[in-house]
Amino acid sequence: MQHFALTAYSIDESVEYQLLGQSRLGGYSRFGKRIFDILFALLLLPVLVPVILILWGVVRLDGGPGFFGHTRVGQNGKPFKCWKVRSMVVDAESRLQAHLDSNPEAAAEWERDHKLTNDPRINRLGRILRKTSLDELPQIWNVLRGEMSFVGPRPIVTKELPKYGSSVSAYLAQKPGITGLWQISGRNDISYDERVALDVAYLSCRGFFKDLKIILRTGAAVLGRTGR
Repeated sequence: MQHFALTAYSIDESVEYQLLGQSRLGGYSRFGKRIFDILFALLLLPVLVPVILILWGVVRLDGGPGFFGHTRVGQNGKPFKCWKVRSMVVDAESRLQAHLDSNPEAAAEWERDHKLTNDPRINRLGRILRKTSLDELPQIWNVLRGEMSFVGPRPIVTKELPKYGSSVSAYLAQKPGITGLWQISGRNDISYDERVALDVAYLSCRGFFKDLKIILRTGAAVLGRTGR
């Protein structure tokens, strides 16, 4: 399977992001971050698994799957399935396309941000799940598999890579995160360029206490519903 980055960027650029990632690896980034992810995930599992199973059962009531796995770009351009509790209607893609075809403003918003303020794909329960970030709980599986970290850039699809421009190396040098600077800084209220800048900033300052602070602030944002 080809890595997304190698199909979209030159070999020189792929070498660049690998070297960038290596140059920013301190002791925590090289070993400690992975150890922290595993230990923290194991600590949370007894609490999260029952919640995830309940949400899965409720979502299944409409006849669709309880989980939704979508292919995202991981570290070094490696694709992986990013898992969530399904928050969309069963015919989500056809509804999205119909909405974009009939609404030029929504199409422009989607092209600019790859997200919509009023997304026709989201079901009633999904709006609650997304507002509270409960739909992202299954990503603890991605963390245990080593595909994601608790803290890092927001996982993106391959079509979003060009939006990073010359800063794409900063994204590809890291594992995507369940949370990150993007979430505690406003999430849906910040522009895509600002999100890219946050990913670059995190790469240069990541550390144990920085990750711990982001996780604690994420909890506060979710409880206060400011991490929309």
